[in-house]
This record gives sequence, C-alpha cells and structure tokens, in this order.
Amino acid sequence: MGCKGQGVFAGKRVLVAGMARSGVAAAALLSGIGAKVTIYDQKGEEELAEALKPLEKLPIEKALGREPELLGYDLLVTSPGIPLSAPILKNAAQKGLKVIGELELASRLCSAPIIAVSGTNGKTTTVTLLGEIFKNAGRLSFVVGNVGLPFSQEVPKIRPEDIVIAEVSSFQLETVESFHPEISLLLNITEDHLNRHGTMEEYIRLKARIFENQSGEDCVILNLDDRSLRGLAPKARCKVAYFSLEKPVEYGCFLEEGYVAFAEKGEVKRIVMADEIRLPGRHNLQNALCAAAAAMIAGVPAPVIRHTLKTFAGVEHRIEIVRTLNGVTYINDSKGTNVDASIMAVRAMKAGSVLIAGGYDKHTDFLPFAQEIAKSRIHAAVLIGETRGQIESALREAGFLGVHEASGFKEAVLLAGSLAKPGENVLLSPACASFDMFRDYEERGRVFKEIVNAL
Repeated sequence: MGCKGQGVFAGKRVLVAGMARSGVAAAALLSGIGAKVTIYDQKGEEELAEALKPLEKLPIEKALGREPELLGYDLLVTSPGIPLSAPILKNAAQKGLKVIGELELASRLCSAPIIAVSGTNGKTTTVTLLGEIFKNAGRLSFVVGNVGLPFSQEVPKIRPEDIVIAEVSSFQLETVESFHPEISLLLNITEDHLNRHGTMEEYIRLKARIFENQSGEDCVILNLDDRSLRGLAPKARCKVAYFSLEKPVEYGCFLEEGYVAFAEKGEVKRIVMADEIRLPGRHNLQNALCAAAAAMIAGVPAPVIRHTLKTFAGVEHRIEIVRTLNGVTYINDSKGTNVDASIMAVRAMKAGSVLIAGGYDKHTDFLPFAQEIAKSRIHAAVLIGETRGQIESALREAGFLGVHEASGFKEAVLLAGSLAKPGENVLLSPACASFDMFRDYEERGRVFKEIVNAL
C-alpha cells in the first residue's frame, strides 16, 4: 500500500454510500487499510451484481436496497452522485455523523502532489493533455477523478515522487474538507447542474472550493477571459496565475504574435505556435493555454510541452470522428453534456451538418444553443430524450425550422444519416446529460459508435 495516514481509518466503522465506480473504489480502499466497511445503495444486490464484483472477496457488510441505521458508524463516505439533500446524508447530518466524499478520502491517503482541474467544460481534455505532458517528461502521472478512473482505485499504486492529475466536479467539491492540490486550474464557468445546485452563485462557490485550502507557494490558475473566474482571485490565499486568449498576463500563458507564451517575473518564453496545436477549435486553444501554464509552473521543460501540444489528438467522446460512410462523417461529441460544450461542437462544424441533441433535463436555458445552431452550418436537428420539446421550442424561437424528433436513440442515428448529404456531418452533441437513456455520457458515446460502425 502506498497510502499515507492509513492508520487513521484502521478499525473504524465506515459506511460507504453509492455503489457506482467511485463508491466501489472507496469501499475497496477502506477495506484494504483495515476499516470495517458497510456499503449502501438504493438499488438491491441483484441489480448491482456486476458493479460489486471488485468487492466479492473483501470482508464488507451490505445494506443494499434499504437505508441502514446510522448509529455506531464513525464516518460516512459518499459518492458524488448523491446530493446533500438525499435522505441518508440529511439523516447523517442530523445525527452528527461526519460525512466526506470519495475525493476527500482519496486525497487524504494520497502521498503524491495533486494538480486539480475543474470548470464547466474542457476538464477531461485538459487532464488528459496534462497526463500526456508529464508522461512525455518522464514522470509517472495518474489521471483520475471525474474523468472515469476513481481516485481511490489508484491511491495504493501512487508513490511520493509521482503526480496526480485529478478532474474535479462541483459534485465532488460539495464534500471536501482538507482537499489540497498544489496546483489548481479553473477553466471556465457557464450554466450547468442548476437542477442540483439551484443558482449560478452556488455553482461558482462550489467551484471555488478547489483552491480554498491552498496557500503560500501553491498556485491557482484562472481564466482571465471569464469574468466570474477573474472575480475569484481575491479569495485565493495562494499565488494566482492566469491564461488568456485576449490579453497579456503577468504570470501564466497568453497569445503573443501567434505563439502560446508563458510569462513569469517579467520574462516571456514562447512555447509553440498556436496553429501547430493539433486539437481543433478555440475552446481547445484555451485548454492548451491552461495546461501549458500548469506544466510550466510544475517545472516541465518547454520543449516537452511543445511536442505534446503538436501531437495530442484529443479524448474519446469529444468531437471524435467515428467513420465516414457514403460521404457522410459521423462525429461523437457525447461529452457535450451542457449547452456551452455543445455550442463549441456546433462552431467546430466546417461543413453542412445534422445534429442529434437532447437528453436528461438539468434545468438549463436552450435558447443560446438554438441561436448558435440557427446561424451555423447545421441544417437539421434530430431531437431525443426528456428535453426534446424544450429544445424544439428554443429552435423555433430562434427561427430554425429543420426540426425532427426520434423516439429512440438508434432511430435518431438512422434518421440523421438519411438527412445528411455526401460531404456533410452527423454530429451527436446532446447539450444534455444522458441519465434518461444511458448510465453516463461514455455509454451513450459507445452506443453511438456501435450503431454507426454497424451501418
């Protein structure tokens, strides 16, 4: 075991709530360091059989399909998917039972420095890019968190000389206490998850928790072009760096005469020409600037960063070309789980396109998305899921009339393919979460690719 401070949990009675990936990983980690673990989920054991396989041989008690009595526990570790308003967490608070999240647990036991990345969009691309930069620099890095690989799962493998790059969501930041990255990155803030957080003010407050325990020589990197993030700087008790597409910065990365440049202590170092960066789109240029700033601050040589930015091709489910069939190119942007992310994908379409959109309702305003579609190369939209009526209303308000509906996902892909002409694209970019039809955006993207590859 490579865990620090593991003795704190030995012999403690810990309830782990939520048996998705992070909850299962937390239960396994705690059991491995000597805690007496009970797992809880609203779902029954039969329904969770596949998910619970990693725990089969561990001495773990189960309270599945029923809420357990909370007396006698020393700690409750919750999965990010469970809101603080859930009955089990409200009951724990009323009884004075300490509640932390899986991110907090893993960070307490992690022996390596942490770079944490948050924001509404671009997190997965940025953490994956940083992982490649550190790998190319010869440093063993662990890319964990909301990106799909639970932090708790990797903690036992991590050594003090390694580095952790964690994608951190607002859901995870609800339940942190001592979480302390050496470098934190906030990419952008746009409307998202208001069904859970209620207001933009609360959403921004939670995002800012990423740097609340940073001080001294620690560093938070903020998007200077985002007013909400720029306004967080006075709250930081650590060094503040910036990245910007629009203006020079004193500390961090910006564009200088077509180059990505890093400024520090009055010196400016050019890293790479912006048009040599392989990732497409203005939003990815922002991601590259932020990642380059973090890597430079962490001491990675500029030539390593240059090479990685010129060769890194992106991540699965984010404007990912699946195949071209009969002249039509199918593009998987299942990672477009909110309006702003899907606007970026729509802007990236340089040819006529048919859009597939819709999904789980997160109580967001679709009019900005509709207005972007109306002035883009999209000529038809196939709508699915809970939100299809809301998106159709927004599109008609924006003057876009090429609206079609599909009752199922496969039907939507087939219909979109029939509406696209040779030389055009079919773009899956839902602007919504997937929970009304799929387990997560990854499953939605995989199913899309399976359907397309079977055509």
